[in-house]
Amino acid sequence: MKRPAQMSNGFTLVELLVVIAIIGILVGLLLPAVQAAREAARRMSCSNNFKQVGLAIHNYHSAYRQLPIHGVGTGSPAGGAAPFGVVDATTDWWTNYGDSNAWRLSALVGLTPFMEQQALWDELSNPSFVNALAPDTPLSVAWPAMGPTVEFIQYRPWVTELPMLRCPSDPGAGLPAQGRTNYAVCLGDSIDWSIRGPKQHQVARGGEMVSDSTSARRSLAADRGTFVPHKDAKFRDILDGLSNTIAFAEILTDLGDRDTRGIQSINGNPPDEIRLNPSYCIDNNQVDPDRPRFWAPTTPTENSNNGRGFKWADFRPNFSGCHTILPPNAPIGGGSSVGETGMFPPSSRHQGGAHILMADGAVIFVTDSVEAGDSHHEMVWLTPADLTSSPGSQSPFGLWGALGTRASREVIQESLNQ
Repeated sequence: MKRPAQMSNGFTLVELLVVIAIIGILVGLLLPAVQAAREAARRMSCSNNFKQVGLAIHNYHSAYRQLPIHGVGTGSPAGGAAPFGVVDATTDWWTNYGDSNAWRLSALVGLTPFMEQQALWDELSNPSFVNALAPDTPLSVAWPAMGPTVEFIQYRPWVTELPMLRCPSDPGAGLPAQGRTNYAVCLGDSIDWSIRGPKQHQVARGGEMVSDSTSARRSLAADRGTFVPHKDAKFRDILDGLSNTIAFAEILTDLGDRDTRGIQSINGNPPDEIRLNPSYCIDNNQVDPDRPRFWAPTTPTENSNNGRGFKWADFRPNFSGCHTILPPNAPIGGGSSVGETGMFPPSSRHQGGAHILMADGAVIFVTDSVEAGDSHHEMVWLTPADLTSSPGSQSPFGLWGALGTRASREVIQESLNQ
């Protein structure tokens, strides 16, 4: 008697290979979508952080009837002067650590109690015996209230990372940075005097910051952003309207890879080349033609611990400031001296642009292709002989420059929220 044929219950080798191939194709199709979804989530988180910063600014203004001062702090009769660094020593302890912060604190420092960082503010605003390098061993002499100059990693507040100031898309972490920030104050559409403002340090006045005629005139001419170093500012000073004026912008932090957005090139000091031509670095072949996001191997750059966004508490433009001259993600046009001089556009690790925070609290994503006028035009500064670059001139940098100025009376004809 013939036995019936047995039915196979498994896959043949060909069928198994076909299934594996289909799964591989599906994974290949889905992976970019998953990555895009993750970046969209990170970008949304970044936007939410920025909205919290905007809320902190408005709460600060409600409490103190002014914006937090950019370039605030304490001075010393020993002779240390903003913006140039460490205060001279007066005792053995101060020989190592300084007796004031030399008027170098950023506007972010004043915002800490309004960003859910009351404990950090309490440590900042009072003498502290904590050594961040040996927290279990109290110091014998306390840090001064409001701390020493910002470069000291022994002072715990200066090396504290604040989650609200970090973009999830930015991978920067750890030394040589201290506490990083991805959000920076808007200093306007000119680099002239954006490290000084209207006041200068006066040793004879006990280390105070005092206005002088030259500084005041140059600052009035060129410091056209929402924040002016060492100067009080209020919302009423923003004559162009809060919804038409940038208060903060996003910046990436340096990864030590010579990214043109993360470390500045070194040119003249003062940086007349950049002031007269914002595209000087590009025009003079300082960018690597084979890798246009990086400086050419022969281009001199700042040292590694002065990268973009490295010190959240330092008011110098390289660390916590930005300009609306070249559009987002353009190369930094550097002078010299640790970020004291130079042009610092906004930037980000997001694709195609960066977030900006308007003075009314709105967060907008601005693309790299924003209308930015003439990228070779001289900046506005105190040049009475040149009417196109003198005080009161219309921003030469188009819509982008107009958004960065607080009182130039330029009409904004585009909807930024579309």
